[in-house]
Amino acid sequence: MITVSNLSLRFGKRTLFEDVNLKFTHGNCYGVIGANGAGKSTFMKILAGEIDPTGGTISFSPGERMAVLNQNHYEFDEFTVLETVMMGWKELYAIMKEKDAIYLKEDFTDADGERAGELENLFAEMNGWNAENDAATLLSNLGIKEDKHYKLIKELDGNEKVRALLAQALFGNPDILILDEPTNDLDIETIAWLENFLADYESIVLVVSHDRHFLDTVCTHIVDIDFGKMNIYTGNYTFWYETSQLALRQRSDQNKKTEDKIKELQEFIRRFSANASKSKQATSRKKALDKINIDEIKASSRKYPAIMFNQMMREPGDQILQVENLTKISNGEVMFKNLNFTISKGDKVAFLSQNSLATTALYEILSGRDTDFTGEFKWGITIVPANLPIDNSSYFVGKDDNLIDWLREYSVADKDETFIRSFLGRMLFSGEEVFKKCSVLSGGEKMRCMFSKMMLEGPNLLTIDEPTNHLDLESITALNNGLKDFKGVILFTSRDHELTETVATRIIEITPKGALDKLMGYDEYISSDVVKEQKAALYM
Repeated sequence: MITVSNLSLRFGKRTLFEDVNLKFTHGNCYGVIGANGAGKSTFMKILAGEIDPTGGTISFSPGERMAVLNQNHYEFDEFTVLETVMMGWKELYAIMKEKDAIYLKEDFTDADGERAGELENLFAEMNGWNAENDAATLLSNLGIKEDKHYKLIKELDGNEKVRALLAQALFGNPDILILDEPTNDLDIETIAWLENFLADYESIVLVVSHDRHFLDTVCTHIVDIDFGKMNIYTGNYTFWYETSQLALRQRSDQNKKTEDKIKELQEFIRRFSANASKSKQATSRKKALDKINIDEIKASSRKYPAIMFNQMMREPGDQILQVENLTKISNGEVMFKNLNFTISKGDKVAFLSQNSLATTALYEILSGRDTDFTGEFKWGITIVPANLPIDNSSYFVGKDDNLIDWLREYSVADKDETFIRSFLGRMLFSGEEVFKKCSVLSGGEKMRCMFSKMMLEGPNLLTIDEPTNHLDLESITALNNGLKDFKGVILFTSRDHELTETVATRIIEITPKGALDKLMGYDEYISSDVVKEQKAALYM
């Protein structure tokens, strides 16, 4: 168990949180959420002992081992991949190193023999003889092949380093697991494996993630950092979001009686509890939801940008896009070859590929930024496109405009300053923020500017490459809702499982040998045995 008592953290005059009192118990997974800057990662570092709080205490049950997902990708560069993973269990690793050092001694004494015997007993008690095999299994499950297990960490690419450090945190089944953004740079299959691993995990897990599907799958509780406080709510992220929105609507409805509000909340909980049977943690979550206290449910102060593509300049016609024999080779590598597909009115297409460069290459061609290809494509004459590239730096680097002047350039219908400022306000740029220079914006602010630009262009077709990069959970949720409600055509690629599943009506997977095109949702696509067989043939 972890007990947090009267915890506070201040930086100068700024208070991140104060008088925090929480308990974390075994068998539960806690998703830590909050607006950007609320202190999610900072709280995790306090738990891990990396930062001292301003006040209060944190206590742990005696003898429990904690593991933390390391954020320093260079700390273990001179160690082998396998050894790096085993270093995650510090006590076991120390025993291994001391034991090996004793056996290498030339002047081996009786005392050394006694100490070696003690270490051997401890090693056996900790299942040390299976340590190397367990570490190798973890690495393989996380997508690092056996031929890389004895390489140095510095020889791995960035994505592989992340996976090795994740294996290090998971190694030896620690009693307390602290994971900050564990799904970064993981592919679909690896995320699914991690979801299953954590859903069955019987110890304490605390996780920060912007992946809503991941939070929904693994979390039994949500820790919400809001109003400078922290509260634990039963249920996963979707349950927290829906109940907080329901409470917000009820708070603004002055005419509804208290008993009616309670009935509405109880009915919502009942329906959500019934749906909990879909979860890996169905039993414990359903029991928790059945016992939930209505008073726990509070409206959130979180603000959501108004991402709504509901002002199309014109309706799209029946002819949207025709792609014929499209081939792209980059630096000698085939991105795709003889790609053929037709986009129809109403399509919302998720483009997938095992090589993310292939989907980006397609968007670069379709947007006209890349002309080095063979084959052809043709847009319908009614199409009014808006494009979100994976790299938006060209829109901001070297620009000295403030946000009003920058956005005014893209406004088709109204360039009046009052209108632009009002629009920026709906995108959470308020007060003096609208006079910021666009060259100094954060990654998340640039993305909100790009969505503002796209909305003002009045498109009937969106091409979007990894739109959730740099976004917080609130912006991701707002974007997801905006794309679901959009009446036009969408071509997109996203690693956000929930967004892809709820938006896409069609999946096109790009391979070096062509496209696999299926009129189905994302979950059906990744679970279909027929699709798996067809994919295997295309990637051979």
